[in-house]
Amino acid sequence: MTHSRPTIRELLDSASLAPRRDLGQNFVADPNTVRRIAELAHVGAGDRVVEIGAGLGSLTLALADTGADITAIEVDRGVVPVLRNVVADRPNVHVLEADAMRLDWEQLLAGHDDWVLVANLPYNVATPLICDLLDDVPAISRMLVMVQREAAERFAAAPRTSAYGAVSVKTAYWGDAKVVGHVPASVFVPRPNVESALVAITRHDPPATDPDTLFTLVRTGFGQRRKMLRRSLAGIVASDTYDVAGISPTARPEELDVEAWCRLTDAHLVALSGDGSGTVSP
Repeated sequence: MTHSRPTIRELLDSASLAPRRDLGQNFVADPNTVRRIAELAHVGAGDRVVEIGAGLGSLTLALADTGADITAIEVDRGVVPVLRNVVADRPNVHVLEADAMRLDWEQLLAGHDDWVLVANLPYNVATPLICDLLDDVPAISRMLVMVQREAAERFAAAPRTSAYGAVSVKTAYWGDAKVVGHVPASVFVPRPNVESALVAITRHDPPATDPDTLFTLVRTGFGQRRKMLRRSLAGIVASDTYDVAGISPTARPEELDVEAWCRLTDAHLVALSGDGSGTVSP
């Protein structure tokens, strides 16, 4: 059983609560939507799921119905008691009051290296949170997250598209991303001013490139995305490095896929080392 719109309002009223704009709270009030998310997550008995921003438990209940073990994280101390009451009869749900942006993820997920993140993420933290989890929490092997539609498109964007940017390159380095559904604003309480989408991200083995250097070059390049690389990376990447990497210095950042960015990174590191061999990773 999942929450309807009247149930959401009853839960809020019973605890004298109101959605908090500072936390970006928009509660899902449509059983079909949360059931669809649970189905798209492809989880079941024996799987370990971490849900961020569990709120009043709409999605939590749908995930619990799959039989997976759920760790439901909620930062709002006013909402947490309501959430705990909602899932009190679900032994496969553990509620944790915590800020996902400040969690010790290694400690929380210790003992298992194959977690699935399923969440309706607040729009104001979705992108930095997902990027941090991709960088630092390899135990999360898959993600299915509901975010603002534009953010979802950036995660999954291909080169030479308007949505393609530094976030797209970071995501492609760590995994494969795909927009798997759209969610109308009408299913939320309160109704947001933006449309939402579901993006699925599955980890893969990253290229053998130094990620810190890679992402520094990517951020710098996309910081002036309309300029050619020889201008946006001037003073950082030597002019002959582009030839070694097999990349035109007149290309713009959005023209390079993750493999090309990795070649440029490797060539740049070779040049910095003074190796002089011109050899880069394939």
